[in-house]
Amino acid sequence: MAAEPVYTAVESTAKALSLFQGLRMTRVGLDNIPTEGGAVLAVNHTGYLDFVQLALAVGAVDRRLRLMAKAELANNRVMAFLMRGCGVIPVDRTAGAGAYLAAVGRLREGELVGVYPEATISRSFEIKELKSGAARMAIDARVPLVPVIVWGAQRIATKGQPRQLGRHRFPVTVEVGRPIEPREPAEALTETLHAEMDAILRRVQDGFDHPAGAYWVPRRLGGSAPTIEEATEMDRREAEERRSR
Repeated sequence: MAAEPVYTAVESTAKALSLFQGLRMTRVGLDNIPTEGGAVLAVNHTGYLDFVQLALAVGAVDRRLRLMAKAELANNRVMAFLMRGCGVIPVDRTAGAGAYLAAVGRLREGELVGVYPEATISRSFEIKELKSGAARMAIDARVPLVPVIVWGAQRIATKGQPRQLGRHRFPVTVEVGRPIEPREPAEALTETLHAEMDAILRRVQDGFDHPAGAYWVPRRLGGSAPTIEEATEMDRREAEERRSR
């Protein structure tokens, strides 16, 4: 792929920040990332910086990621410049057809497109109900759907908790699952994706020390994060408040 100065600079900065923070990185299954051709990389969403570790994992196999991200991030001039320079596909949540078509076009051109099928951060740190967009993209572009789990990055920055951007030596794991063939119907493919992501998440979690009562640990594992049901209700109230504003 041709050199892209902004992407290269951002990637180098992300690597330097990870080194500064002392992140103890583990990457599993990188051979499941296609070495050429398009693919939808469907990643779980537990924190604001999941995408950084996903992009660095993709870079480790000498490929680049085209992330789909909410369009309102571009309201900031610096972010708008970085998003354009990194080939981010902006998503307008009220009119997503344009972003969908742009993503399918990138996939058909042989690029890797990163998607958060949960749409928003999972406050429970479990796999939420998935939107079908990732599956539909894979089907329309005729490319594999690749499940990815990032675990541990929620300790750095997540919804409703203080940021921890200094040196902390947190362990972070990225595991890439086996590519799933893009078979219709999209609803069934989405169910398969959910099952695969949940299985990978639980496998990754087995290798972590989860302190009792920790905010970044799911309730199922003894943490204080809300349950999926509680988190869903919190998301519902937040969406209502956003609409009322």
